[in-house]
Amino acid sequence: MTDKVPNLVHINNVDKVFKRGSEEIHVLGGLDLEIPEGEFLALMGPSGSGKSTLLNLIGGLDRPSQGSVEVGGEQVGQLSDRRLAAWRARHVGLVFQFYNLMPVLTAQKNVELPLLLTHLSRSERKKRAAIALDIVGLSHRKNHFPRTLSGGEQQRVGIARAIVTDPTLLLCDEPTGDLDRKSGDEILDLLQALNREQGKTIVMVTHDIHAAARASRTLYLNKGQLSTEPVD
Repeated sequence: MTDKVPNLVHINNVDKVFKRGSEEIHVLGGLDLEIPEGEFLALMGPSGSGKSTLLNLIGGLDRPSQGSVEVGGEQVGQLSDRRLAAWRARHVGLVFQFYNLMPVLTAQKNVELPLLLTHLSRSERKKRAAIALDIVGLSHRKNHFPRTLSGGEQQRVGIARAIVTDPTLLLCDEPTGDLDRKSGDEILDLLQALNREQGKTIVMVTHDIHAAARASRTLYLNKGQLSTEPVD
């Protein structure tokens, strides 16, 4: 009999309401979710269903209007802004659809950016960035600027930047949405390797059934609620 894998993320009765003037927009309502350590979870659903909002709540980029978000034993929504920023820098790696690389910096320097928030020396930052680029297979492109890299290579740099701090949680918002199928498959191969070989817990928002099939579990978000089956 194997021991049950502990949950890394606990979301309990979470509501999220945005205000637009006098109007209240309810995006999530009474949502519950548990994510075990080492899981690769895909979140699907129609545009505007709250997928990115949920991702932002898990990553401490936003706070719930009601309910609790706990990650690794930390009540994320209750942290002060300063403590939240420090927690996020240590525990969360973010991968974006459009890479968000600094065009004036080389791949190496882009990967080093999150380490500037640490007390590491310059040589240690350089060493860790080199390791992250090696993991994503881009050591040979470390001195190249984003404009000289393909879309797939830029996303690999984005993933290297996300993992350079050895985060607890990797959050990916449409990581293949701006890539052709071949490049997208290479990124999905990389995410699966990070999950299976390094035990990274990954939450991926996607519209692509092909991408979601790479995850170990898929949940569907619609009208502020999660289900295991797509909603027509």
